[in-house]
Amino acid sequence: MGKETLWLAIGFAGQMAFTGRFLLQWLYSEYQKRSLIPVGFWYLSLVGSALLLAYAIYRQDPVFILGQSFGFIVYLRNLQLIARQNERGDER
Repeated sequence: MGKETLWLAIGFAGQMAFTGRFLLQWLYSEYQKRSLIPVGFWYLSLVGSALLLAYAIYRQDPVFILGQSFGFIVYLRNLQLIARQNERGDER
């Protein structure tokens, strides 16, 4: 596998993770009969963002790098808040 093919695979994997998070959220909300965001949404967001950030850095695309960097921080922070909430036993 060539270098370009590897980076294309990384980019597509990141995009698939991002698409998967919306599918997960939609199906989970349909199952629960109300709009909810499951924890898996944030993990898929983090993985997708990390892969797309790596791809953007490789492509040297400053707009894409900035956008994915900000998203990565937001997704990580949401997972931290969820972990803290779970530690307290708070189910809100």
